[in-house]
Amino acid sequence: MKIGIKHIIGIFVGLVTILVSFLFLYPTDHFFFKPGIALGIAIAVLPFWIEFLRENARQKEIEQKFLEFVRAITGNVKSGTPLPKAVKEAAQSNYGALTPHVRKMAYQMDWGIPFKEALQHFSKTTNNKIIRRAVAIIIEAEKSGGNIQDVMDGVTTSVVQIKKIKDERRAATFTQIIQGYIVFFIFIAIMIILQIFLLPQLADISGDVFKGVTYGTDVSGMIESGDAMQEEARAIAINFENLFIFLILIQGLFAGLMIGDFAEGSIKFGVQHAFILMLVGYMAFTIATGLA
Repeated sequence: MKIGIKHIIGIFVGLVTILVSFLFLYPTDHFFFKPGIALGIAIAVLPFWIEFLRENARQKEIEQKFLEFVRAITGNVKSGTPLPKAVKEAAQSNYGALTPHVRKMAYQMDWGIPFKEALQHFSKTTNNKIIRRAVAIIIEAEKSGGNIQDVMDGVTTSVVQIKKIKDERRAATFTQIIQGYIVFFIFIAIMIILQIFLLPQLADISGDVFKGVTYGTDVSGMIESGDAMQEEARAIAINFENLFIFLILIQGLFAGLMIGDFAEGSIKFGVQHAFILMLVGYMAFTIATGLA
């Protein structure tokens, strides 16, 4: 991924947002400070995230249009057209996101670049595993002088089967994806309940119990110790907030990566899910604890 002006602007605005949060909200405004930090990080990451989503969508479209392109080549080969010419004729049609790549390959062959090199460059520029695999098969078949028509039929069948398997994987794992999101939100709710209700109650109870034990004695210092113990317990409860935030971020990261692995068969596709879960989890926890 190349870093462009939009990425630089996003990083700059995000850093400015974080700096403003530290200068004007910390530590006087605890409620807006932590969401402000999260907002700054989200702004900085947003251009990269959008670019990642666009690339994923482009790769899916390329895979779909490549099937049409292979079928067009197969039809030309069946009519008796040599493979290089069949590729150039098929490249004249519109294949969406794949069109620039097939047109470039056709132009390269017109300029005298060997068919094998043009195909290899085509597979590299598309940066798609299915295309790289299919191109390698076509090149080997063309080099060995085998029945290219049978090879193209095999490539078409292979691409169709791979696409079918991916679609079946998405359909089969949709329920697991929903379950992963539900489990994560339940985890956030538990953390919020612990932070808002349980830990403060424990702090109050510990101080009150200590006061009750020392009530009526002549040792006034023990009463002060009870107050100190209560304050210490409350400080521990506040420190738990940072621990819970850390746990939410870790849970969101790995839950998102696993969701992407289940849905697409690759952990890198879980980046989008991880970003959403971490951001939503952090914002929900900090806002909920700030309102409490």
